[in-house]
Amino acid sequence: MKLELYFAPGACSFVPHVALEAVKAATGQEFEPKLVKLHKGEQRTPEYLALNPNGQVPVLVVDGKPLHQIVAVCDWIDRAFPQAGLLPTEAWARAQAMSQLAWMNNTAHTTFTHVFRTEKFAESEPARADVKRFAAAQYAAILERIQGWIARAAPFWFGKKLSFHDAYAFTLLRWGGYAGVDPKPLAAYFSYAENVTRSAPVAAALERERLKLDTYKAAG
Repeated sequence: MKLELYFAPGACSFVPHVALEAVKAATGQEFEPKLVKLHKGEQRTPEYLALNPNGQVPVLVVDGKPLHQIVAVCDWIDRAFPQAGLLPTEAWARAQAMSQLAWMNNTAHTTFTHVFRTEKFAESEPARADVKRFAAAQYAAILERIQGWIARAAPFWFGKKLSFHDAYAFTLLRWGGYAGVDPKPLAAYFSYAENVTRSAPVAAALERERLKLDTYKAAG
């Protein structure tokens, strides 16, 4: 099987990036990482839009067939490679896990988009500033909610095995710095995320994407 992952450093594509590293460790299945430079507009080229008309990452190409939307990508990876243990196997527990993953994508992620891409939601600079301020406050509350969820991490979200949730929780906390949220006061969450980075699949993806956890810069 030939797998290609189109990713952008620091984007939500980090989640399947980590997952494919975990799959590689568990099964030996290789994948080819394909860097997409969003800041250069590579996601808007005709070639890329042929893979994903939404002009987004991630795109997972399986034997020449593209799949996009992160929840679908993660679901396919888990079903194709259950040996990696990226989601619970019991039906109800898996459904609950997918519910959390969908919330990360359709609520947490989209709230951050209102912080980071204000031009998509307002025309004037004052209106954009209002959008960012309001969304940043919502995003801080979202991170608090995730901190409550990871209180049971031992050491990962679902116990001893790394999951999609660990990679997404890391990503969302990292994004918090760009929303003006200092991660240090979220002590349990920050400690958990640091621990996640010590996992070999996460470390491999971090090295390839050249990322660090703490992106916060104090105002002024």
